[in-house]
Amino acid sequence: MNSQKYAAELIGTFWLTFGGCGSAVLAAGVPEVGIGLLGVSLAFGLTVLTMAYAIGHVSGCHLNPAVTVGLAVGGRFPMAQILPYVVAQVAGAILGALVLYLIANGAAGFDAAASGFAANGYGAHSPGGYGLGSAVLAEVVLTMLFLFIIMGATHGRAPVGFAPIAIGLGLTLIHLISIPVTNTSVNPARSTGPALFVGGWALGQLWLFWVAPLVGGALGGALYRWISLEPAEPVVGGVRSPG
Repeated sequence: MNSQKYAAELIGTFWLTFGGCGSAVLAAGVPEVGIGLLGVSLAFGLTVLTMAYAIGHVSGCHLNPAVTVGLAVGGRFPMAQILPYVVAQVAGAILGALVLYLIANGAAGFDAAASGFAANGYGAHSPGGYGLGSAVLAEVVLTMLFLFIIMGATHGRAPVGFAPIAIGLGLTLIHLISIPVTNTSVNPARSTGPALFVGGWALGQLWLFWVAPLVGGALGGALYRWISLEPAEPVVGGVRSPG
């Protein structure tokens, strides 16, 4: 039933936001044993990998409005289901950020706005000081290639059962490349959750982390649809290779 698909997307996006952003907020900077950029990148990849095996057969495990739109443009997801999937994903991301905020707030002196709370940004709010143009290009290109990986890994002729690994490692690589640029979005829902708790500059820059990933996702879906003309199963749950 559709309600089960939406619930799966909400839970999965909760896990992605809580696990990925939580690794950055709670574990990245711990003295002596902090996990750093490599650990945060791996954490984001692991959230997708684990949920792809858990709920791929229920909802397709999109966890990301850009993935949902990209799959629809690529002919692998029904256009009529975009809005409810996106609503579920954004709700899950907000809940994930809320739980993370409540945990982080237990530390003396914690301030979400001052810490950045794993929000995405450019210019003065880019970890590496990268400007708007660099941020746009990185988010569009990396989301486009993420969709390319997803479309290929979930294709009916791809090796069966390995899609979550390819997709999870693809997201890990994306974070390794772009955390210094934008703190890595490629996912409007993931960006929205933390931005609501940071407020101010994070909400002011949030538009970019909707527009660029959605454009990149649509380009990736269209590109793979053009390069691989063979029919493939829709990524809506009930398929043998979750995406």
